[in-house]
Amino acid sequence: MPHPVMSPNHVAVITGGASGIGLAAATRFAQAGMKVCIADLGDDRLKAAATKLSSAAPGGAADIMTAAVDVSRADEVAGLEAAVAKEFGGTDILMNNAGIQPGSAMFGPADNWRRILGVNLWGVINGTQAFAPNMIKRGRPGLIINTGSKQGITTPPGDPAYNVSKAGVKAFTEALQHELRNTDGCKISAYLLIPGFVFTGLTARGRIEKPAGAWTAEQTVDFMIEHLSAGDFYILCPDNDVPRALDERRILWAAGDIVENRPPLSRWHPDFGDAFAAFVKGK
Repeated sequence: MPHPVMSPNHVAVITGGASGIGLAAATRFAQAGMKVCIADLGDDRLKAAATKLSSAAPGGAADIMTAAVDVSRADEVAGLEAAVAKEFGGTDILMNNAGIQPGSAMFGPADNWRRILGVNLWGVINGTQAFAPNMIKRGRPGLIINTGSKQGITTPPGDPAYNVSKAGVKAFTEALQHELRNTDGCKISAYLLIPGFVFTGLTARGRIEKPAGAWTAEQTVDFMIEHLSAGDFYILCPDNDVPRALDERRILWAAGDIVENRPPLSRWHPDFGDAFAAFVKGK
């Protein structure tokens, strides 16, 4: 059974909702009879997504709202919250999902770093700060779902700005859930969605067909809904290449770098390759 907040006439807001995981989530919410607002950039993309969602929603186009929003701008996100409240009366599910991954280098252009952090991290902060206070005041059960990444936990080499942004999302969402559960009268809970390899526009990189190792966005969202209903804060998604057991070993090894005083990112250090391989095998 889906989470009880996913009920007819409740309201879901999804940033980055015009494609990928965001659109898949918006579609599932619409199919459940919820009123749905997707926020994204690109008028054509928003229009196409709205058409799809209107077909999925029992109430049709009347239950679908779109908004062109740059989530890195707090004023635009605050305007989104006000617009949703005016149109639908408030928000029950907020999914801070907007994200970009153009690639980065440690000593690359500062503007690139600012844009990645602005969307991936500040987008989550801006969304939460704009929506959560009124969600709490309404006194209704609600969900805040923030899209993180395994790269924010194991921080592999190669894309440092993205890793920093998603590590920030993890830390922020953990602090948010602690704050919410210690706020008197609060019925809102936060969750961290940690996708695996998902075939979306963000990860396609010119490919047309889904790689065998990837999940679809719909598989990822169905897994998310199942684990929201189970009350799991960390929604750690597998894919067709990496089972949960392997994710767990990678995460434990990354934490062990501190405890064991190994070099940072020792998983990729030549002196520790054999030890990591043995650890993965449970030896």
